[in-house]
Amino acid sequence: MACRRKFGIPWPECNDGLSYDDVVRTSDSGLTLIEFYSTKYKSSAPLQGWLQRIKSGQITFDGRVVTDSNAVLRVGSKLVYHRLPWKEPDAPHMIEVLYEDDDMIALNKPSGLQVLPGGLFQQRTVLTQLQWEANLHKKPHPVPVHRLGRGTSGILLCAKTKLARARLASYFADGTSHIGGKRDTNQEIGKIAKIYRGLASGVVENDQVTINQSIGVVKYPGVAKGLYVASQSGKPALSVVSILERNVQENSTLVQVKIQSGRPHQIRIHLSFMGHPLLGDPLYGVGGQPKCLDCDSIDESFAEDGGYRRPTKAVPGDCGYNLHAHKLVLSHPLTNEIIEINAPLPSVLQTPEEAKEIATMEQSA
Repeated sequence: MACRRKFGIPWPECNDGLSYDDVVRTSDSGLTLIEFYSTKYKSSAPLQGWLQRIKSGQITFDGRVVTDSNAVLRVGSKLVYHRLPWKEPDAPHMIEVLYEDDDMIALNKPSGLQVLPGGLFQQRTVLTQLQWEANLHKKPHPVPVHRLGRGTSGILLCAKTKLARARLASYFADGTSHIGGKRDTNQEIGKIAKIYRGLASGVVENDQVTINQSIGVVKYPGVAKGLYVASQSGKPALSVVSILERNVQENSTLVQVKIQSGRPHQIRIHLSFMGHPLLGDPLYGVGGQPKCLDCDSIDESFAEDGGYRRPTKAVPGDCGYNLHAHKLVLSHPLTNEIIEINAPLPSVLQTPEEAKEIATMEQSA
């Protein structure tokens, strides 16, 4: 059923911190505490940072705080690293519900809100708000079945049941697996279609552009698992870009993008690959590559909590661009009914005709 309600609880000043549990394996037996953490979790903190964490009593060894970095590990011992509470960066907390039934819920995610925990955002996420909302009503919480970048706004689909989650996940996987196959010729999208709005830099000449550039991963400072970029050795991805409005004076183009696959940061990468990155994108430049691929190596100095300092170069979660998941058409995971969900467009992504129509509707309301 259609539903336009909002929910959200303001974020606490600081989160509750985190605990990371480990059980010492045979292969790690005989290592010292500092050897274990500085090698197993080297992407979390430099060597000196881990030494600080140990000396400050943030690690327990079989239930007891240990401050000796040279303590030797034994097979089966339990280690716990206690990450101290911290103030996470500012993020919106109110979320609009666009559609809801017994099996799924579609949210209008605001720009600046991360979907799942990661990096500095462990509490200020969509998942946390879903958990808090479910706890209020003493129900299991819905789970997102795909992701949107932190700076991307719009439709986020979540499943309420295991069956719905499995079937919705298969929709996204099916759309991705057929890229490069027969479906490319007629742009079929299986059981789900995703349509985005974006504001691209420069004036795009062609009225429609199909991009099938593969997307892969490269090493990048501050991104532990690597950065997604345009890569011939990557996985296939398909985007169809349609021009809605050219603004020569502002040197920008309002675009609609239909995607068949859902690689991370796909639209940002594909638009930059075609020479028109999203206007204000701090990370991706022309060619589907980061603006600074040959950046300086990671700063080995460490922050107050022992972890690496925030990278000086842009990272994927940085905002500043306008990209909105505007429309979702799917076959209901249980009833097979065709459902269309729309997320209201931000004013900057409206055509003049749409802006005029919305203004007229608001005046008559």
